[in-house]
Amino acid sequence: MEITVQTAEKLRLTAEEFELIKQKLGRTPNFTELCAFSGMWSEHCSYKNSIKWLKTLPRDGGRMLVAAGEENAGLMDMGNGFGVVFKIESHNHPSAIEPFQGAATGVGGIQRDIFTMGARPIASLNSLRFGNLKDKKTQRLLSGVVHGIGHYGNCFGVPTVGGEVYFEDCYHTNPLVNAMSVGIMKAGDMISATAAGIGNPVFFVGSATGKDGIGGASFASADITAESAEELPAVQVGDPFQEKKLLEACLELINTGAVVGMQDMGAAGIICSTAEMSAKGGVGMRIDLEKVPTRQQNMKAWELLLSESQERMLIVVEKGKEEAVLKVFEKWDLSASNIGEVTGDGLLKFYMHGELEAEIPAHELVLGGGAPQYTREYREPKYFEKIKAFDVNSISDVTDIKSVAEQLVQIPNIASKRWVYTQYDSMVGAANTSTNSPSDATVVLAKGTGKGLAVTVD
Repeated sequence: MEITVQTAEKLRLTAEEFELIKQKLGRTPNFTELCAFSGMWSEHCSYKNSIKWLKTLPRDGGRMLVAAGEENAGLMDMGNGFGVVFKIESHNHPSAIEPFQGAATGVGGIQRDIFTMGARPIASLNSLRFGNLKDKKTQRLLSGVVHGIGHYGNCFGVPTVGGEVYFEDCYHTNPLVNAMSVGIMKAGDMISATAAGIGNPVFFVGSATGKDGIGGASFASADITAESAEELPAVQVGDPFQEKKLLEACLELINTGAVVGMQDMGAAGIICSTAEMSAKGGVGMRIDLEKVPTRQQNMKAWELLLSESQERMLIVVEKGKEEAVLKVFEKWDLSASNIGEVTGDGLLKFYMHGELEAEIPAHELVLGGGAPQYTREYREPKYFEKIKAFDVNSISDVTDIKSVAEQLVQIPNIASKRWVYTQYDSMVGAANTSTNSPSDATVVLAKGTGKGLAVTVD
């Protein structure tokens, strides 16, 4: 097929970005390659519109063992030779379209970011924003999101120990669903999301690949409209029991010493994992896509690259230790397939039955490499003027405290959220020490460390 600027725009790339891609490749990309750029240059993967501001945030500290943004999650020293790994991530657009699966897979994705580094998750939290609670749509979204978070977390076996829920009209169309996970590990045993060692095999492990979530990264970067309801295939479908097995298998494999690098397949699926791991290690990969386990027949190369099917990992293994991978994953009744190898040319080469489907320099796809960065226009919202002009002294003295208090506790943002948190299992794993004592933070036992962690997401 002929690739034009209209093709690029349908994939949510701009005309300027299409020209930039042609410059970087020295030719017009084919459709599979253009799809790869669409996923990797989305805001969701590249932060092209926000990285300028994210870089202004504090990034250093005396206890940091990994610099901010270097790995799948943050890692800080908690003493006694242990580290605490944590991350919070949004799953807003999928939750707006299909609240149960959107929220559930948000929980699953954040857990994988923790255990792909070699840590065991011990606590989950969430921060949620919805529109006016009187609205039927808000009620549907709230119910679905809470059910999804509770279902995945309860089945996966990590306690949900804290969170917050707020309601404001501005979130009517686009709710915010932020999932957080906290894990612990030995400080010196971190597994990096880096590919290294020319000739080392690349393994695909976990669930088979389907068409769910294809294009999810670029979908998550777009504005939500009434037509978005038709984009349900862009919402991933999760299986928490499969992820529990994947957690145990990955941690067991790490203990064999066979793992060189590992990354979960989240946004943009295989193309993201291969690109980010390769670019970080300054290497390339040759991948044979027909070796990727699938649950649907006749999937095309671009579909395999961009599928966001859940509970999957990409692992670079030390050459000669392939049998260890197969043994561990067979034990846990999970798929493990050798789909390629690390190369030294910096190129991602994807083949299908021996035919080259895409060839892209890994560096050109990623944040900090070839992905564009923008400085967008912005202005202060008009309602800020009203807020700044407010004078607390203009409020008359309150005489009827009881009446005022009764009105305040009926406001959704102040009222008890018991209906929400009682749907979460806060005691699974028996690490939560304060579930029956409401407090500003939860104290979670970090077993084996002699320490506890106070965690909150407020």
